[in-house]
Amino acid sequence: MKKGALLLLLIVFLNAKNTSAQLPKTKVDFDGYETLLKLVKLHRKTRLVNLDVFLKLSKQTGTIILDTRSGEMYDRKHIAGAVHLDFSDFTQDNLAGIIPSANTRVLIYCNNNIEGDPEHFPANNIRFKNVRGKTSPYALALNIPTYIGLYGYGYTNVFELAELINDSDGRLRYEGTDVNPNEPSITGAVIMTKR
Repeated sequence: MKKGALLLLLIVFLNAKNTSAQLPKTKVDFDGYETLLKLVKLHRKTRLVNLDVFLKLSKQTGTIILDTRSGEMYDRKHIAGAVHLDFSDFTQDNLAGIIPSANTRVLIYCNNNIEGDPEHFPANNIRFKNVRGKTSPYALALNIPTYIGLYGYGYTNVFELAELINDSDGRLRYEGTDVNPNEPSITGAVIMTKR
């Protein structure tokens, strides 16, 4: 009986080893991602802007504001003039469909830039209890993978809102199905469309 069990274990082990060796290579390149991350980290340091600069840039020709939150959250409330592409839909073709050229200035923001309205901009950057009940040492924010993704697809003229803004800040105007049209507005924002 012991010989049979040992033989069975040997067969299972060898079969598992052969199965993993036969798996096709995936399109996931973690080492390449780490290399990209190092490049982006250096680039991003000079591209973090406060709200006044963000708004000034948003008024210039050749600029878009990109919102990569979920479609539902974007539809309900977003910074006026922003275009939407859910981060999970990033592909070369999808990005080219909303960003006119590699030279287009792309302004990004996420939930973590706006406080005071957790229904529309729920914060992700707070230290939270993970599924194991331990406080996470990581502050998570959609801006970071968005920036990395854009850079990786060749869009390097990216600026990230680096300031925490109260939802009631009169410098911002919002659009969406849940927005009161009498809220404060960004005056003169120019949003570029693909020509």
